[in-house]
Amino acid sequence: MSAFTCDYSGASAAPSPNFGERAGGRSPDIILLHYTGMETAEGALKWLRAPESEVSCHYLVYEDGRVEQLVREADRAWHAGKSFWKGEADINSASIGIEIVNAGHPVLPDFPEAQIRAVVELCLDCGERWGIAPERVLAHSDVAPIRKVDPGEKFPWSRLHAGGVGHWVEPTPIAGGRFFQRGDAGQPVEALQTMLSLYGYGVEIDGIYSERTEGAVAAFQRHFRPAQVDGIADFSTIDTLHRLLSALPRLGV
Repeated sequence: MSAFTCDYSGASAAPSPNFGERAGGRSPDIILLHYTGMETAEGALKWLRAPESEVSCHYLVYEDGRVEQLVREADRAWHAGKSFWKGEADINSASIGIEIVNAGHPVLPDFPEAQIRAVVELCLDCGERWGIAPERVLAHSDVAPIRKVDPGEKFPWSRLHAGGVGHWVEPTPIAGGRFFQRGDAGQPVEALQTMLSLYGYGVEIDGIYSERTEGAVAAFQRHFRPAQVDGIADFSTIDTLHRLLSALPRLGV
């Protein structure tokens, strides 16, 4: 392997052989955040560098804030799997993948402050280098609902936003009122699906509250309304989604 130079000055090199070329030579315009979901950081690093695993990421962020770079940003790391966002199905070619050391579900430990500071600094650096829009800093669960749930509902997206990373509005408080759930159908469900699709989620706009729609709603809640992740579109969920869409400078609905 040729000499490896880190793109991010705060990282040390730990090259992985698991990468390829970005399709069409495209530049990354998504930052995708994951948790490792393994018992130890050492085990995660070993797996991300093992040829037989066929998985990798661009960066690995440890609990103490250390950052290692495994794949050059110009190359395509293998971290997203089957996924979709806003018309794009090859998320690996479109993204910079950041794995955050955390054992994951079902326990889902808290993310240490030193680790979150490191994630913020890394995202700011990557975002500035590639001109990545705040709303394209995403969770693995956003691009692969149902299949993936990382980095999870305890990941502090509001803390990232306070540091200048990502798109966020304060979630609308949970209250009573009308809601939609699996099995429902009609124009209000179609309107919800349209809003989810406008934001980027891969849902069919057919007016049927299917498993796929429920999964997209749960993924949205996990990122933007984490107090209750149940896949049911209550007023809190719908209003938070609407305010996020309204805050997009190039959309404004």
